[in-house]
Amino acid sequence: MSSAGDRVRIKHAGFEYSGILLESKDDNIFVLKLSNGYNVGIPKGNSKVTVTGNLQVEKLPELKAEKNLKLPNVSLVSTGGTITSRVDYRTGAVHPITKPAELLSQIPELKKIANISVTPAMSKFSEEFSPDDWSKLAGFVGRELNKENVRGVIVTHGTDTLHYTAAALSFALEGLGKPVAIVGGQRSSDRGSFDGAMNLICGTHYANSDIAEVATVLHGTSSDDYCIANPGTKTKKMHTTMRNTFRPINSMPYAKLFKTGKIEKLRGSNLRHAGEVNVQSQFEEKVALIKYHPGLSPKILDFYVKEGYRGVIIEGTGLGHVSANTWLKSITAATKKMFVGMTSQANYGKVDPYVYSTGRDLFNHGVVYLGDMLAETAIVKLSWVLGQEKDKDKVRDLMTTNLRGELSEKSVPNGFLY
Repeated sequence: MSSAGDRVRIKHAGFEYSGILLESKDDNIFVLKLSNGYNVGIPKGNSKVTVTGNLQVEKLPELKAEKNLKLPNVSLVSTGGTITSRVDYRTGAVHPITKPAELLSQIPELKKIANISVTPAMSKFSEEFSPDDWSKLAGFVGRELNKENVRGVIVTHGTDTLHYTAAALSFALEGLGKPVAIVGGQRSSDRGSFDGAMNLICGTHYANSDIAEVATVLHGTSSDDYCIANPGTKTKKMHTTMRNTFRPINSMPYAKLFKTGKIEKLRGSNLRHAGEVNVQSQFEEKVALIKYHPGLSPKILDFYVKEGYRGVIIEGTGLGHVSANTWLKSITAATKKMFVGMTSQANYGKVDPYVYSTGRDLFNHGVVYLGDMLAETAIVKLSWVLGQEKDKDKVRDLMTTNLRGELSEKSVPNGFLY
């Protein structure tokens, strides 16, 4: 008789699987953790199970988080995700790390870089994040930044919406004088290719640097060569699984960061300076992002108007187009009620209403063109702007003004496919 935690060999449908048996929520399925770290589900029917041993779980060493007066103090604000989690190999469950000693047990190298304090802000999957969560998180980060003895802040986050949160913190933290590193992991901590340790090490070096910007700090290549610090408003997740998924768009990274502590700057930035950060963390929830495609009905825009939304961002084609023949009437009605901004489905380059007649028609009927701003950044910025301002003209002015590096003054050719 097998039970969770046993090492087993399962034969099913001509195939053989070996690994650790985990608890299963489905009585008809075996859940097996393979040696490569992946879990696999195997139907119990017609399966032959042989117990080959019992799991011997090694207890993590207890590394005391003793303060070293020669090292900088860095605050880690956790929101969830595998990067600051530990795996229970008997059940397959993932538990959040909430104490510095637990973090040092996972990544002992951090003990030589900084004194790390851990502040759990929340624990949730990144796809569950909302504007209200951005607001709460900004409050946690702001409080840590305003502690005189804190050099910088690391925010750990699930990767799926990490770039949205990076943009949100970029707008919410006004007068930022210290570094904020947003760090995640593409691979879980029970896999040999776990990338979270290196990302956290690089994030800690960034938090102690003189670059006073919100940045995403993750692998720069698919190997463990170095990390890159990308501007929080110019970053996009470009691959579902690759470790170097976060790339700068219409921008160069701030820097390359190496595990040794070496920092190679690649562009200019605001530098560390004294003064408290001002947290402006009101975000409007009634905003929406519409991805246009051929044949899309303008009724989707009519719906948001009817529901009382305060603004939408349209991810249009090319230079910023939708079908003028079918959409112009709805566009005209919508711009009288709400802010309507235009971005492009092309990641690189900027929208322009003056090249084609379609763009001119949309612009003349109230659509606001948003340069080279990423659609993800645009919806976050709109949510933030509407949280601070109700006047329609001021909203338009703020959305077309470069506040946190979200709008480029000129193109960055060497940033294309960096």
